[in-house]
Amino acid sequence: MSSAFGERVSIAVVGAGVVGRRHVEAVTAAGSGIRLHSIVDPAEPARNIAASMGVPWFATLSDMIAAGKPDGAILATPNQLHVVQGMTCVAEGIPALVEKPFSTSVASGETLVRAADAAGVPLLTGHHRRHNPIMGRAKAEIEAGAIGDIVSVGVLAWLFKPHEYFDVAWRRQPGGGPVLINLIHDIDLLQFLCGRVLSVHAFESSAVRGNAVEDTAVVILIFANGALGTINVSDTIVAPWSWELTAHDNPAYPATDELCYVIGGTRGSLELPGLRLWRNRGKRGWREPIDVTPLAASLDDPFILQARQFAAVIRGREKPLVSGRDGLDALRAVEAVKRSAAEGQTVTVSVDKQVQQ
Repeated sequence: MSSAFGERVSIAVVGAGVVGRRHVEAVTAAGSGIRLHSIVDPAEPARNIAASMGVPWFATLSDMIAAGKPDGAILATPNQLHVVQGMTCVAEGIPALVEKPFSTSVASGETLVRAADAAGVPLLTGHHRRHNPIMGRAKAEIEAGAIGDIVSVGVLAWLFKPHEYFDVAWRRQPGGGPVLINLIHDIDLLQFLCGRVLSVHAFESSAVRGNAVEDTAVVILIFANGALGTINVSDTIVAPWSWELTAHDNPAYPATDELCYVIGGTRGSLELPGLRLWRNRGKRGWREPIDVTPLAASLDDPFILQARQFAAVIRGREKPLVSGRDGLDALRAVEAVKRSAAEGQTVTVSVDKQVQQ
């Protein structure tokens, strides 16, 4: 199957904003088996980026397709365009990696996933944190029973977005807050490590900035396996405890050596992203000696690893690490969080009925 792509898989990046530029850099750095096909974005800076990279520039997705299809496309455009552009890719037989959130609603996202399934076109979701080697090591340790049965998890996602961040109007409106922008990543990771979230009870506040969107949220999680969890997220707190500031996977953020996740089990506990494993030496008990074991993982750039995995999926060598359905599962949980905060009650997370059948 890989012979159809010649020596290198060509990947177009659609959208050249902050995240889109990160994808451009990742595709370019991913290795000799991948090449940047083009950049698609109507803005003049995107044309300049394409020129600097020596690749074609197109104002629209349809213009790019008319000039010659890539082997795959990364959709890093505004959220409301994800499904429309994803459907275009599916119709043209182009595998697509869709940035998170996968869609603006579960209903529209399901339409895209069903179309891709029917056409046999791979869809991936840009939850790049799953590609971080830290997560792979944590997943392996949990599955090997290092901490026993998961009982409870806790996540801190505290950071401070400066005032100029909100000069962009949509960031002050519903959908532009830390629940959809930041917490959705954390929910994806928790479901990857701990299993499906069954229900949530959430509280939101916009007391600091007074915008139409939340600036702080606290969420109680109940997992299908009986574990409990909490996520505390805010973009108004100056603090070192967030994935952005602790994972060392994005040079745009000053790195700290703090933790932001704790996962507790019947035989031990795990800190992330520092990968410190806590267990009793022998008999388990609060009066017994407890040891910490540092675990190792590389600091490879997850965006580059994501680009390589996308190329492997395009070639038919691997299944998506984060599929379109995975992206929808994270969005289902976020929709439940928003509904719970609005209604003041516990909300059951909807389930992908097709997977259940």
